[in-house]
Amino acid sequence: MHFMTLARQADDPILAMGAAFSADVRDRKLDLGIGVYRDECGQTPVMRAVKEAERRLLIGQPTKSYLGVEGDRAFLAGLEPLALGDVRADHAVTAIQTVGGTGALRLAADLLAREKPDRTVWFGAPSWTNHGALFAAAGLAVRSFRHLDPRSQDMDEAAFGEAVEAAREGDVFVLHGCCHNPTGVDASAAQWRSIGRALARRNLLPLVDSAYHGLGQGLEADRAGLRILLEEVPSALVAYSCSKNFAIYRERVGALFVVGGRQGVELAASNLTALARATYSMPPDHGAAVVRTILHSEELSAIWRAELDAMRERVRGLRGLLAQEGRIGPVDLGRLATQHGFFSSLAIAPADIARLRDDHGVYVVPSGRINIAGLREDQVGAFAAALRAVLA
Repeated sequence: MHFMTLARQADDPILAMGAAFSADVRDRKLDLGIGVYRDECGQTPVMRAVKEAERRLLIGQPTKSYLGVEGDRAFLAGLEPLALGDVRADHAVTAIQTVGGTGALRLAADLLAREKPDRTVWFGAPSWTNHGALFAAAGLAVRSFRHLDPRSQDMDEAAFGEAVEAAREGDVFVLHGCCHNPTGVDASAAQWRSIGRALARRNLLPLVDSAYHGLGQGLEADRAGLRILLEEVPSALVAYSCSKNFAIYRERVGALFVVGGRQGVELAASNLTALARATYSMPPDHGAAVVRTILHSEELSAIWRAELDAMRERVRGLRGLLAQEGRIGPVDLGRLATQHGFFSSLAIAPADIARLRDDHGVYVVPSGRINIAGLREDQVGAFAAALRAVLA
């Protein structure tokens, strides 16, 4: 019998929680787990711009033949200025379409392991739960440093600096482009400048995970930190996801950008296509074609931007309502007003997270992360009441 020597793997905590929520028969329950946007009706609708782009594709798409390993070149050409903006004159850029943002990160991990298998990948903790697993699966060593200063509730610059000094030349630092997952605490412009200079000084490579572009403070503001970083470093990788800002989660649309000197970028491009060919051969087309249709149409782009603005402002409004609840036991909801994006990390003990679920039907990730975008306005009071019942 085959496979009997394999060890059983732990379920992903976020996906497992989603399954438990679906099985819960209670009417009044709150899913603050998986990171999807929900509207005021509690739904995750298809955006109007996406619907119209799909209609146009249905009518006008001439073929379903292969596009190639790199994916949809017109999609990449439209996405690059959105994702990166203007880059330094001495920087070249290459891009490859990937199977979502996760696929971009894994392809980056494989590239990094091929170039320098003994390097270490560093990321701030807490981080997205899948970051460590992605790079470890590629055979790379992973280490973490403290992202959040517990006293100031700001980025822990001292911990970052210590990690930079401990790293070896060629190591990689994974940075969140905006809307930090899970804390919502982003670096300031000055901090981005300092990060870039520190990495450049030690010849360390940044890999920026841009999964929530436009959902923090707007498309330009959310890209500002990345642009500052690219002014300071000789090379960078950028993993970009269209799942959240185009609300096309299941279509798996992403891209990996390599920025740097022309010769190195060309070598990276050659290796990325070889790695992709040996992994999934070529990415799915439909979602990328939708994004390409939107980005290359002034009309659809304007509709999409307006929809994205409305999503962002709804989440910002929810943050404001939660902040008005103030401090509840160890949790200071007031800080949510100064954070950005879908998430925040609350100081809730595992036993209290279990009580929230069992006694009040409130599902929170075991780490204490909540998805603010999963709430309706009329649920804020119920969530705060559940917190008070458990924590106060």
